Amino acid sequence: MSSIRPLIPLLATAGILIGGNGLQGTYIALRGGAEGFSPSVIGAIGAGYSIGFAIGCIYVARILRAIGHIRTFAAMAAITAAASLAMSLVIEPPFWFAMRFVIGICVASLFAAIESWINSMVTNSNRARTLSVYRLVDLFSVTAVQYLVPAVGVEGPTIFSLICIAITLSIVPIALADRSAPSVPEAIHFELKTVWNISPLAVVGVICVGLSMASFRNLGPIYATEIGMSVTGIANFMSAGIVGGVVLQYPLGLYSDRLDRRLVILATTMGAAATSLFLAFFAGTDTWLNIVGVFLFGAFALPLYSLCSAHGNDFAREGQHALVSAGLLFYWSMGATAGPLLASMLLDIFGPRSFFIYTAIIQIGFTAYTVRRMMARPGVPAGERRQRFRALLRTSAWFSRLAAPAEDDKESR
Repeated sequence: MSSIRPLIPLLATAGILIGGNGLQGTYIALRGGAEGFSPSVIGAIGAGYSIGFAIGCIYVARILRAIGHIRTFAAMAAITAAASLAMSLVIEPPFWFAMRFVIGICVASLFAAIESWINSMVTNSNRARTLSVYRLVDLFSVTAVQYLVPAVGVEGPTIFSLICIAITLSIVPIALADRSAPSVPEAIHFELKTVWNISPLAVVGVICVGLSMASFRNLGPIYATEIGMSVTGIANFMSAGIVGGVVLQYPLGLYSDRLDRRLVILATTMGAAATSLFLAFFAGTDTWLNIVGVFLFGAFALPLYSLCSAHGNDFAREGQHALVSAGLLFYWSMGATAGPLLASMLLDIFGPRSFFIYTAIIQIGFTAYTVRRMMARPGVPAGERRQRFRALLRTSAWFSRLAAPAEDDKESR
């Protein structure tokens, strides 16, 4: 651990930030429902966050180059905290949409600042350990904060205040413990047409992940509420989906490195479709069947982003890996914008069963597209691939560089 001790303040900051942001995603859905907002309104508010996140991805490199990491992080954290607290003062959908839009821009900038900072400090000897700690921090933070909602309750300003406190406190570890100014990051180019030409399957895959998983994160609490779960049951439901995503991540990645990666993508997508159909037609209103079902759904659906990213990088030439990572993150945000809107309208019209019918249709459609792409061109043989599978968080393009082998990271600079 001595080799990553200098990174502990940054990892602590990331943990607080991830927790605060994860708590807000669940709470907005529950509080909006308690205030009488329809699922379509809550979906629109969720889309506002994704639109802001996409804009933040595009412009954050310019901000970092203009004012540096520390000022960027402090400014964006302050705006995020203020916007989060303002939502407790004005309980109106248009205002919440505007605040979530602003928060999306800021959160994209915050993750880019912290992850590019970490990336500038890691070495070949501590990269794997740093990445492992980061993933544990992410899993623990996002899972633990789900239980603050049943502990505190949905009503009142308390949760908004806790989110504000968390975002504000995320500045403290850096301010107290880090004395260095990281090097200015290079600009990230979003050449979306180029990324499409490199791998249409990877692009369609991450869009489908955005359509389905962003809907789950934004509207999963609404689905659980409508089938009669308690607030504690909702926390268990959301946590099960998050934890499930970890279970098959590395086994699937290992097989994808050895086989035609598209076969693993195909099998994983079929698994996500099957579990969606189970939740739609067999789980009903039974709490434990839904928790088991969403655990399996997360186990298949969450690794798809990393699998598609790995497939896209299989076809990338030298120097294109950073471009692919940035482009896929942007394409994912497009899906994450449309997904909550579509799913919420279905919830409004057809009720809770339609939610997982919607995710099943997406997965079935992607299954068909994967088969089509497998017929269109051969895969890259395992021995000719420049990168192995990497389990990725959808936080910033710099996380992909942090997860990359050192030599690949150097090529991308």
